[in-house]
Amino acid sequence: MQRILKIGTRESQLAVWQATLVKDLLEDLGLDAELEFVRSEGDIDLNTPLYAMGVQGVFTRTLDAALLQNRIDIAVHSMKDVPIQLPQGITDAAVLKRASPMDILVVNGEMSGVREKLKISAGGQGETIRIATSSIRRKAQWLHRYPNHQIENLRGNVNTRLAKLASSDWQGAIFAAAGLERIHLRPPQSIELDWMLPAPAQGAIIVVCREHDESVREICKLIHDDATGLCTRIERGFLKTLMGGCSTPVSALAELEEDEIYFRGSIISLDGKQKVEVERVLPADQAWDMGKEAAVELLNKGGDKIAEQFRRGSNYDTK
Repeated sequence: MQRILKIGTRESQLAVWQATLVKDLLEDLGLDAELEFVRSEGDIDLNTPLYAMGVQGVFTRTLDAALLQNRIDIAVHSMKDVPIQLPQGITDAAVLKRASPMDILVVNGEMSGVREKLKISAGGQGETIRIATSSIRRKAQWLHRYPNHQIENLRGNVNTRLAKLASSDWQGAIFAAAGLERIHLRPPQSIELDWMLPAPAQGAIIVVCREHDESVREICKLIHDDATGLCTRIERGFLKTLMGGCSTPVSALAELEEDEIYFRGSIISLDGKQKVEVERVLPADQAWDMGKEAAVELLNKGGDKIAEQFRRGSNYDTK
């Protein structure tokens, strides 16, 4: 009798979409699979800002436990939520082909008015407007570009956040484009933030399994995307070298164009006042350690001073 693979997932619409995608890919290979639903701390606590909860791992710990207890065979995550160091006994099994890695601003109200306010207020001019996000990376980049704006905390799954935005007096909220587009919830009144670097591995989906489950690892290799795997490895290598996976305003994007990897990365102080960035281009076959090397360059350019603020505990307001 053929083994039925149990796929662990959170209960949010986006998480279920991602797990169902993996299920469909496996079934296309002639394998049997079913979903197992597990609630995470991040789903239960919708009020505490993510940076106060440790961020990385908050959406994955419960599924990690289910894996190690043999309740599920694989778990599916948004890769940007996965800690740099996986728990002992768990390993990455596949990275799926990436969707858009970019962030978008969902506008609350009339588009042209907000566009004009953003144009005027770049660099600290114009009136103060209120933008919502729970991500300190997004907050830092936004305040670097718009230092006179006010950032509001916004938690919950994408459906909850869209509803909170609609019932608020905020001018807009920042979302990952992939999260809204995958479940067909991207509103027409949205603006792609092409100047905002994404979180490392944003837009990618990762499948993890037990380290010693060789049969599952072999199966998952069949749905792995090599290009996305390389680009996300570079981005996460950059993050690991800078902060060891801490919750910090670190951004990174590696893109494969023909046979070359184009990489951009940055670190910004939480108040947006200090920013250090780096860019690199390498042939893809020489880019395995590109993220680590770019991080060392960034630290040597002054990024170490910003990184140190977070290692010893930032004094910045985190509300």
